[in-house]
Amino acid sequence: MTENGDPDALSRLERVLVLAPLGRDGPLAARLLREAGMEAEICADLPELVREVERGAALALITQEAVRTANLAPLSAWIAAQPPWSDLPLVVVTERGGGPERNPGALRLMEALGNVSLLERPFHPATLASVARTAMRSRRRQYQARAQLEELARRQAALQQAEGALRAHQERLEELVAERTDELEGALERLRAESAERERTEAALRQSQKMEAIGQLTGGIAHDFNNLLTGISGSMELMQTRLRQGRTGDLGRYISAAAESATRAAALTHRLLAFARRQTLELKQVDVNKLTAGMEELLRRTVDAGVTVEIVLAGGLWPTLCDGNQLESALLNLCINANDAMPRGGRLTIETANAYLDDAYVATQPDLRPGQYVALSVTDTGTGMPPETAAQVFDPFFTTKPLGQGTGLGLSMVYGFVKQSGGHIRIYSEEGHGTTVRMYLPRHLAKGDTASPAADAAAPARQAKAGTTVLVVEDEAVVRALIVEALEGLGYSTLEASDGPAGLRVLQSGAAIHLVVTDVGLPGMNGRQMADAARQLRPALKVLFITGYAHNAAVGNHLLEAGMQMVAKPFALDTLAAKVRAMMDA
Repeated sequence: MTENGDPDALSRLERVLVLAPLGRDGPLAARLLREAGMEAEICADLPELVREVERGAALALITQEAVRTANLAPLSAWIAAQPPWSDLPLVVVTERGGGPERNPGALRLMEALGNVSLLERPFHPATLASVARTAMRSRRRQYQARAQLEELARRQAALQQAEGALRAHQERLEELVAERTDELEGALERLRAESAERERTEAALRQSQKMEAIGQLTGGIAHDFNNLLTGISGSMELMQTRLRQGRTGDLGRYISAAAESATRAAALTHRLLAFARRQTLELKQVDVNKLTAGMEELLRRTVDAGVTVEIVLAGGLWPTLCDGNQLESALLNLCINANDAMPRGGRLTIETANAYLDDAYVATQPDLRPGQYVALSVTDTGTGMPPETAAQVFDPFFTTKPLGQGTGLGLSMVYGFVKQSGGHIRIYSEEGHGTTVRMYLPRHLAKGDTASPAADAAAPARQAKAGTTVLVVEDEAVVRALIVEALEGLGYSTLEASDGPAGLRVLQSGAAIHLVVTDVGLPGMNGRQMADAARQLRPALKVLFITGYAHNAAVGNHLLEAGMQMVAKPFALDTLAAKVRAMMDA
């Protein structure tokens, strides 16, 4: 370590300067300090002390008599001119009994020289060493402060230099950014123009695809409904002709034909609603093993003689919450398709299993949650399908069957039912090696009675109990009249209303009403809103909702309250009457 390039600077900074010109005080003090481990140098007079102080010292030891008559101005001037970090310690050895209060000269020294410690004679050598060491420690802390200040100054200088370089770099960078910004703005403007053109092209393509899909859908619907309407209208015309001619003997044949076409039209409507996920579902806890086993005989009768049916039911299968009738229909539909894919015979396997769909799989599937599911699979050993065909099998009116042998709504109905039930469906097929369709239905954790579709079949309608009154609320006059006539034919007294407010007024009138039959999709106040308002006045009121659309007031799911039931349009009047009788008997 050096001080301003001087190799002896460090030793000078650590030395004690002794000014004691009279007697042997100087050599004695220097010897005592050296024995205490400190470097000491003797100055002959005050000017020499000032010169040596300027060269560097840790402290100065001065006897009072050495400066009693001396000019202290040079030393005071040097002390006053010290840098901010420095405050040179001075130890003044006073005469006997020479404290400040009894020694005005010592007080003058303290006022003139600043950082002064007084050491009164006679003193012990250890006292001198202690005072000197204390002053030395104070000086060393000053040196440390100087070093820190110098380091801070160096850092500030480096920082200023770096800031200067940074400013220059920033200025250059700003120039480059300005140049690049101009280039990018031009490129961005070109991209905007290209993007706008691409959006116009994509919009036109989407519109074209949308119209193509709508055309396919409406074309298929129009084709099937025109056939069905032809059967109905043709049968009606022939009946009118026979009535005018008085030939009534064969009217039953035409009535049956019209009824069959109407039933097929209702089935087609249900399939369309199933595909659109808008069908009315009656959700109940279903044991898929029990449901599948109960259909085994039906399935074996449905397939061709050359097809072997194998049913593999998993042990400990979880229950699921779904519409059991719709699940039966979906399973039957899949089995019929599988049978058609094996014209030369084969093996049809129906299998149940518990399954877990994890986050990684669900991430690739829209509208699907991870969790536990009940899997129901239908596998055939038939002709299979190429990937491009398998990708379209759930589209409405898409069919691989010859013209006139399939509506193209079977698999789309299954797809819609599974999705509306909160599940998932996958198809695996390889050309020449068969096909597997697997339905995943969410596991149902709540405890309850397991429903069987067969148990829900309506009992035959019976005559009403005397004095039973039913309020019919329906905005379609023809439908309302048919319902009223059917109920009156069974002995019920009926009241009518064409909309929700009118029905509510009847319910508020105080008339004895045992049951309300109401359409859900009434204009304005819908049927559910009317029923909820009426139950404020009649808490025990029974309500039978009729609806053809699942999202109307959420009556086609588990949100139905006690004393409420639902029947889906279109329905047979006998079914409606049996439902009414069952509710009245409950």
